[in-house]
Amino acid sequence: MAKLNIAPTKSNLLSLKRQLAFAEEGYDLLEQKRQILIFELMSRLKRARAVEQKIAEAFKGAFSALREAELDIGSASLDRAALGVRMDHQVNLSDQHLMGMRIPHLTVQTEPLSVQFGVGGTSASADLTMRRFVEALPFLVELAELENALLRLAHELRKTQRRCNALSKLFIPNYSETIGYIMGSLEERERESLIILKMIRDRLAQMQEAQQLS
Repeated sequence: MAKLNIAPTKSNLLSLKRQLAFAEEGYDLLEQKRQILIFELMSRLKRARAVEQKIAEAFKGAFSALREAELDIGSASLDRAALGVRMDHQVNLSDQHLMGMRIPHLTVQTEPLSVQFGVGGTSASADLTMRRFVEALPFLVELAELENALLRLAHELRKTQRRCNALSKLFIPNYSETIGYIMGSLEERERESLIILKMIRDRLAQMQEAQQLS
């Protein structure tokens, strides 16, 4: 801790006390924000892990169907059939507001499944492959939203933690020590003033006594 280089006066003492009270209030608010950010971060992290598991399961089924389709009609025929697929999926972006932050919110609108392949040259496994991959899209969009939110929350948490540390380890201790020093100095001055006043009164009393005796 370091004492601030401020003259030990009553006006400075009052000013420092006001600033210290403001800093302590700010620290309490930042600490509350830090706790909320940690909760939101851990909550989204848990959700992200659950979505990752769903994606793994969805892709497992999708690639299994893809291998089946390749065995049925061959990879070259499957590639040609895929070139003819025309589907319009939409990803919509909006904002969520949390603790003064803007966190992107994503939603996906998948086009209803319809016949995309011709009767000849394909198999039911090709249709199943397409369906399985389309079903995985909402999970991918949700994971993208969660990962973006995690990055933003982690960044904001680091900023908030640095501010909390600056207040609790530097600003508040320095101001508290300076206030203690100024209060001690003022008390010492007051004691000195009382002693001097007492000495003056004693001297005046002695002078009056001497005048009365003369």
